[in-house]
Amino acid sequence: MDKLELWERFRHHLCEIPAIGLALDISRMNFPDTFLQRMEPAIQKAFDAMERLEAGEIANPDENRMVGHYWLRTPALCPDPALTAEIEFTIRAIKDFAKNIHEGSITPPVRQRFTRLLVIGIGGSTLGPQFVSDALGTASDPMEPHFLDNTDPDGMDRVLSRIGPALSETLVIVISKSGGTKETRNGMLEAKAAFERRGLEFARHAVAVTGNGSELDRAAEQERWIARFPMWDWVGGRTSETSAVGLLPAALQGLDIDTILEGARLCDDVTRNRETTHNPAALLALMWHYATNGRGERDMVVLPYKDRLAFFSRYLQQLIMESIGKERDLDGRIVNQGLTVYGNKGSTDQHAYVQQLRDGVNNFFVTFLEVLKDRQGKSMEVETGVTSGDYLSGFYLGTRQALHENGRESMTITVERIDPRTIGVLIALFERAVGLYASLVNINAYHQPGVEAGKKAAGEVLAFQREIHNLLRREIGKPFNCEEIATSIGRSGDVELVYHILRHSAANEDHGISCDGSISLERRYKAIR
Repeated sequence: MDKLELWERFRHHLCEIPAIGLALDISRMNFPDTFLQRMEPAIQKAFDAMERLEAGEIANPDENRMVGHYWLRTPALCPDPALTAEIEFTIRAIKDFAKNIHEGSITPPVRQRFTRLLVIGIGGSTLGPQFVSDALGTASDPMEPHFLDNTDPDGMDRVLSRIGPALSETLVIVISKSGGTKETRNGMLEAKAAFERRGLEFARHAVAVTGNGSELDRAAEQERWIARFPMWDWVGGRTSETSAVGLLPAALQGLDIDTILEGARLCDDVTRNRETTHNPAALLALMWHYATNGRGERDMVVLPYKDRLAFFSRYLQQLIMESIGKERDLDGRIVNQGLTVYGNKGSTDQHAYVQQLRDGVNNFFVTFLEVLKDRQGKSMEVETGVTSGDYLSGFYLGTRQALHENGRESMTITVERIDPRTIGVLIALFERAVGLYASLVNINAYHQPGVEAGKKAAGEVLAFQREIHNLLRREIGKPFNCEEIATSIGRSGDVELVYHILRHSAANEDHGISCDGSISLERRYKAIR
């Protein structure tokens, strides 16, 4: 295809939506001319499913729940007037709370004002807030955000050490729908201990975002935390950014949550359009289907040419992979669906893995994100008539062309600038695309049985660890090898698991277990206290 033919294909397939400041170019995806027409009945069926979802149909039968993240930015859509009122009340409460924090009406016990924000959560409880915080944050924000998003002790130490003495002016948000998520609980306990080491009362610094009546909700009420905000069971973690999960941290950081919500609402409006070629979410879903043969046969590489979108691929990994990665379809058949997402940022990617993308195994398609506005104000020239931003744009266009010349497919999302409205648009765009794609491949995007299975397995490992430790402590000082321990507790088939548990236990002095020998497979373990 020559350059003029490519231009005509670009003109024909460009989906430009001025109402949301976004354009989607799918012309470098090599779908045949008949593809969109052939898929039209399937995408219309997906639109029907989306309408039922927004009307309140039970979309998560595993938990008998509606799925209502679209109501968060258009509460009037909610089928229950009481829920509409709750959503509207919560948004007002978030803004009022943030205002009181910023103006000093709510203060820490020993300082004049809260200046730091520590968000504790896992998965969707922090990936969305981190993405939005990094995308929109500035040096003049009234609160500096920090995140505990894992149960890694060293990671928590690093974050808490960065806050340092400013812990006395730090507001903590603990986010957990059930209140029983172990990673979040661990982060909360570690943070609480850090406050206590400095002689500070954790409850006077703490806010909960959780389900009504949850373990966390009860604790926050009993301990008289500063405030509690709802996390509804009809909002999944990966689609919770426009709920209190994302809006509360954003408002406290000083970001414009009304405009984020407006961008999401406008994108929702646009992506309800049943004219497929004018619906960017539908086109995204269809390109995913084309590129992967509806079976996840290729990966999606997300390349945003903007530093402020560096967290976007991580956010999309959870949104897309947790939603699409399913063993069974809606009819109960084993299908092992999925869509793998990874990404870096331009032009960093050109010094990382574009070499493989262009010349290596062709098992992917690229989604570029182009941002037209380089910065606020003018840029200096790094060469005559050329700015750093011109280079960034040139690297994007060059990479796109180089991939195309070697038969590598890509599409490009172009936005005018990164601002609260655009971030709301991007969140809604991909949420809608995920829902439509799930319908195209006949899966449930709104449950996560694999995640629950992993949590259950982890619980069983920890119970086994307690059993092993108890055995060693019953005979303090007596050494055992892994086979002897497994046999002693009647689990001779789990020697490898004993090995892994004890290797970790002996590496951490808090367990009171030591070992001998430099070859790990030959070590003997004993309790020393």
